[in-house]
Amino acid sequence: MEIRRSRSGATHLPLSALLSQVLVAFTIEFDNEYERRIRQSDVGSHFLVSLVMWSNFMRFLGDEGLSVRDLSILAGESNRLPHPSLNHMVWWGYVVVEHGPTENGRKPPRLDWIVRPTAAGRKLQEVWRPLLSEIEERWQSRFDAVGIDILRESLQSVVNQLDVEMPHYLPVLGYGMLARAPHRVGPALTGNERGSTAGTHLSALISQALLAFTLEFERESGLSLAISANVVRVLNETGVRVRDLPRLGRVAKPAVSMAVGYLTRRGYVTVEPDPSAKQATVVRLTPKGRGARDAYHRLTSIIEERWRTRFGSATVCNLRDALESMVGDPAESPSPLAAGLAPHRGGWRFSVHLPDGLPHYPMVLHRGGWPDGS
Repeated sequence: MEIRRSRSGATHLPLSALLSQVLVAFTIEFDNEYERRIRQSDVGSHFLVSLVMWSNFMRFLGDEGLSVRDLSILAGESNRLPHPSLNHMVWWGYVVVEHGPTENGRKPPRLDWIVRPTAAGRKLQEVWRPLLSEIEERWQSRFDAVGIDILRESLQSVVNQLDVEMPHYLPVLGYGMLARAPHRVGPALTGNERGSTAGTHLSALISQALLAFTLEFERESGLSLAISANVVRVLNETGVRVRDLPRLGRVAKPAVSMAVGYLTRRGYVTVEPDPSAKQATVVRLTPKGRGARDAYHRLTSIIEERWRTRFGSATVCNLRDALESMVGDPAESPSPLAAGLAPHRGGWRFSVHLPDGLPHYPMVLHRGGWPDGS
């Protein structure tokens, strides 16, 4: 396949991949700094979680708490009651769910129970709350400040024209790693329901634009954008070793395992012993899989062209140029984004082997919401 190149001369990545890599880089830098600060606190030992748990869950909770129902509604999850992250946040020790006074000795319905942050959850909120602005200030200094302003303006222009209120971060991926559409239109939400920082933080704007792109892609594709971009994209008909997929797709093994299992069950790939190596397996695209790979490249280009018509050619061109300047040429290494990705000594990323690079789509799983599927 011919390599397309952008106006800047860099290898041409889909707009969704550019948005994804910038979002993942921002998230990893945020998460690393959060981990460093939380380990210095007296919060004790708790499960580490990612930015998604602040953006789509904890930011809504005050000390007085919210009902299970209201929390789900504010987070745009009322079509999945209770909130899909609630049980995990209880299990990890960041919130409790309690019922209020009983009537006639009967407990109220579960959806009326109150969700409150624990002491660990309040400490988490205290650490998280200023970090979005702090990381964005770092980016203003690290990258061209004018370019960041152009990025923000372009994203805001896109988000302002969406007819659905998007969450502040991509939701945890559902079955088949499909994104879940928000259920409420924007005009029906009040200022308080939108949250005090709606549309202001860079990560929220990137997420909202990326989710809009994702939903458009998945309405017309037989596969999720997450699986298409991170797994199907790197496969071929001759076979790729399973153990090489995390490196090629830049996502962690649990996400790869889930994706390969899904693809196998639906006939997109076959998994076979590797004839050239003992105890190794290879994944091969079937004709159906080749069609999905081609559809990924074709459909991402089509959607970007649609966006030029829908949101304005200048807006989309400025958005692409700003993103490309931050991502750099994918044929060269390292990316300018790498400057903020080094984990601190003692952090969990410091002690494990991670893919060398960033995924083409965030693999936000239930395992804490890490965007590389960790």
